[in-house]
Amino acid sequence: MAGGGRMKGVEGSGEGAGQGEAIDEEERDELELALSLGRRGWHPPPPPPLPAPPLRWTMVFPAWDPDEAGSSQAAERIWDSPPVPPLRFGDMWRGAADAEDHNNDEDDKGSEDGERDLNNKRPRVRGFGDESPQHSSVNAAFFGFEPPRLHAFSEHNHLKLSHCPENELDFGLSLFSNGGGKEIPRETNNQRVGDVEKLGGKNAEDTEIRMDLSDDLLHLIFSFLCQKDLCRAGAACKQWQSSSVHEDFWKCLKFENTRISLQNFVNICRRYQNVTILNLSGVMEAEELVMNAITFLRFFPLISFFVVEMLLSLLYFSNWGFFRHLKTLTMGKGQLGDTFFQALAECPLLNTLTVSDASLGSGIQEVTVNHDVLHELQIVKCRALRISIRCSQLQILSLRRTGMAHVSLNCPQLLELDFQSCHKLSDTAIRQAATACPLLTSLDMSSCSCVTDETLREIATACHSLSVLDASNCPNISFESVKLPMLIDLRLLSCEGITSASMGAIYFSRILEALQLDNCSLLTSVSLDLPHLKNISLVHLRKFADLNLRSPVLSYIKVSRCSALRSVTITSNALQKLVLQKQESLSSLYLQCHNLTDVDLSDCESLTNEICKVFSDGGGCPMLRSLILDNCESLSAVELNNSSLINLSLAGCRLMTFLKLACPKLQMVNLDGCDHLERASFCPVGLESLNLGICPKLSILHIEAPNMSILELKGCGVLSQASINCPHLTSLDASFCRQLMDDSLSRTAEACPLIEHLILSSCLSIDTSGLSSLQCLHKLTFLDLSYTFLINLKPVFDSCPQLKVLKLSACKYLSDSSLDPLYREGALPMLVELDLSYSAIGQNAIEELLACCTNLVNVNLNGCTNLHELVCGSEYYWSIDMPVDVYPSDSAPEKIKDINGRPDYLLEVLNCTGCPNIKKVVIPSIPSMVNYLNLSKINLNLSTNLKEVDLKCSNLYSLNLSNCSALEILKLDCPRLANLQLLACTLLQGEELESAISFCGALEILNVHSCPKINAWDFGRLQAVCPTLKRIQSSLIA
Repeated sequence: MAGGGRMKGVEGSGEGAGQGEAIDEEERDELELALSLGRRGWHPPPPPPLPAPPLRWTMVFPAWDPDEAGSSQAAERIWDSPPVPPLRFGDMWRGAADAEDHNNDEDDKGSEDGERDLNNKRPRVRGFGDESPQHSSVNAAFFGFEPPRLHAFSEHNHLKLSHCPENELDFGLSLFSNGGGKEIPRETNNQRVGDVEKLGGKNAEDTEIRMDLSDDLLHLIFSFLCQKDLCRAGAACKQWQSSSVHEDFWKCLKFENTRISLQNFVNICRRYQNVTILNLSGVMEAEELVMNAITFLRFFPLISFFVVEMLLSLLYFSNWGFFRHLKTLTMGKGQLGDTFFQALAECPLLNTLTVSDASLGSGIQEVTVNHDVLHELQIVKCRALRISIRCSQLQILSLRRTGMAHVSLNCPQLLELDFQSCHKLSDTAIRQAATACPLLTSLDMSSCSCVTDETLREIATACHSLSVLDASNCPNISFESVKLPMLIDLRLLSCEGITSASMGAIYFSRILEALQLDNCSLLTSVSLDLPHLKNISLVHLRKFADLNLRSPVLSYIKVSRCSALRSVTITSNALQKLVLQKQESLSSLYLQCHNLTDVDLSDCESLTNEICKVFSDGGGCPMLRSLILDNCESLSAVELNNSSLINLSLAGCRLMTFLKLACPKLQMVNLDGCDHLERASFCPVGLESLNLGICPKLSILHIEAPNMSILELKGCGVLSQASINCPHLTSLDASFCRQLMDDSLSRTAEACPLIEHLILSSCLSIDTSGLSSLQCLHKLTFLDLSYTFLINLKPVFDSCPQLKVLKLSACKYLSDSSLDPLYREGALPMLVELDLSYSAIGQNAIEELLACCTNLVNVNLNGCTNLHELVCGSEYYWSIDMPVDVYPSDSAPEKIKDINGRPDYLLEVLNCTGCPNIKKVVIPSIPSMVNYLNLSKINLNLSTNLKEVDLKCSNLYSLNLSNCSALEILKLDCPRLANLQLLACTLLQGEELESAISFCGALEILNVHSCPKINAWDFGRLQAVCPTLKRIQSSLIA
């Protein structure tokens, strides 16, 4: 920080010798600012005439730790710095007198500058050593008079008298930079200020740091910071420090698990008088800290502090202001004696007291808590022999997990009482304590195993307003004859004495809203008719068999792990979600829930087909939207007619053979694992997609879905009758539907005219009559007829002129003449992808296809056994007699023009993987012939008889010749080839490869793994002829 990174040294009154050394020492050892005193410190009145003894001074360190408040380097520098020489009163006052005249002259000059930057129109942010009217008289405002301006002394406000070991950290702010003693120059507002920050700089005190943060904005930002962050931010500059110590941020002091000295705690109490919340949980000797602080504030003259500060503090703290504003106090982890609770009377506004994990009293005497204003008392997990509480205004009392043998209460206004896990309290003690509070509305005595029904009855008699009762884990209560008419919330978890007879007493609580009966092992049935019951929980009831609930406002039911439950009857107008998972014995379900929307009956193995009537229209659930019946293995026929159902899941219903859904709003259905489904009807449904490929035994299918766009029937091998009426269907996958007949395909084509993708792979029963019906599909662009027995493709060529992708893989019965319309008559002019893999097409037909079908982009000839050689672009192609009149009248002139002009082909990908008989592949580039300018990828993998490859392709990018074990001749003229795969080309010589890649100027990857005739000495020559080669893959390279 400019001008704020160091403080002026104290001027002596006499000798000038050693002033430079003192300044250097101060610049080297910048001290820290104590947050408890603020930046400007305390301006004392004139000292008394008596001489003051020499005092020992120590530096003030951060309270949290060195890493949090400053840097570790700064902390080390503090410990290693030379000690500050003793400061005596005579020296201080002589220096103050000498500085007075000089300061008067500076005041006149400073007043002319004003307190605001006129150019930037924002409050002026001063250097650390500058004086400002806002801070010069801050202490006068506190004390009510204007103290003398003793600048020499005010510069020593960062020094404090030590009452603790010298290595103890105080609560404060570090003014050191991260570098230790010297600050690193930096730029502010695009100006270099490092020059003025040098130690001993002439104009360091006059430098301004202009920041684009007003005090109001900075106050708002700091309001989001915790106290540790405020400490770190306050060390940045004077403006930030002034904002960080604002009392708005320090009304809540949280010192939990923090080491803080008595002196520092008193200083903080003195500095911040409006603190309302104090947390000392985990602070060592917290009781002594509070007690001494109270004593200090009351009898301040007894503390041997600096005399001037003592006088001012005595004047300022005569009303003991800190503890008079305290409203919330938190203590813990220590020993708290009876004197501590007696001293609480010094906190007249104390509203909340929390004591946790502490030992109370001496162990042999009663601990008494007596306070007239206290409203909430939390004594949690503490240890005491006897506790007596006498608080006339107390409303909330918690003694949770406190080990005490007796408790005495005199709290006439008490509303909430918590005895949870007070194992040492007897039944009589609990009874006396509870009945002494007639206004009690909430009582928690869970895990108090000694409580009996007699205690509950007396509490019910004495506490007429009791509305919340938690008696969980009380094995001796049965709740019989206990009448609590005002009860709203009742918790009886793990109460072994609760039986079906207890429901009579619960029925007497007519305004009961919440009931928990988990783990009541003897409970066999629950039958309740409570008009206000909203929530009920029944978990892990081993003998529970029957549930009958009637409540118009019932909104939540939790029933789980009730293995014996057989019957459920629920009547409610507010219930929206019902979950009855894993009820293996549940066989009967009756619901009258008009607002029920979600039902989950997963793993209810005993449910029968009658359950469908409950969820159909007229069954009592008119608003049902989601139904889950997963793994309900007893369901064999599901028939639902529901006008509101949206989601249905029947996954794992393995015995289901018949499914009929008439749900016009149904959007999702899950049939995973329905292996035995034979007949299915979806008429009507609102489904957009449906997958029935997981139903291998499906034979009859009826679908009426006006919104459906995707239908998958893949694997329905016995599907013979299919009626599909989906006018918006765009994709149909009927792969492996071997019994799908032509009439089903014809009806589907007529009813679904918008189909674009049609997959009929392995549909062995489809013939020419079924293919002729495809003329109704005017948008069909993708057709897969792979693995079929088709011989004549003319219906396809005539019916689908807009086809773009045609797959005829493994069509063994296709002959050369089957494709004549494709390359002789110009059929399918928009075709871009053709798959003839593993077909019986001959050599001539393949050559004619490549020569005439110029629009093809992707051609697959994988596994074609009749392909012997592939010579593209030769004069042979143009010797074919192609009469003009075979073309359509509208395309004939253009076609002839293209042929005469030798057009370039659009072919990009050519796949000939696994062609066992191909021996030669030649693709030349002759100006007078056609050129494959777009060809970018060729795959000849596993062509074991391939011997010669001669390619001249200007745009070829990838070539795969792996496992071509007979390859001997390789000629390449491919300037853009980047990837060449020659894996296991056992006959290829290194010289041949070197010659081939010499014309591949962009080659980057070369794979010659398992090529025995290419050795490691060839790699250097290969990289020499092809400098762009980046990676060679070979078994010879480690």
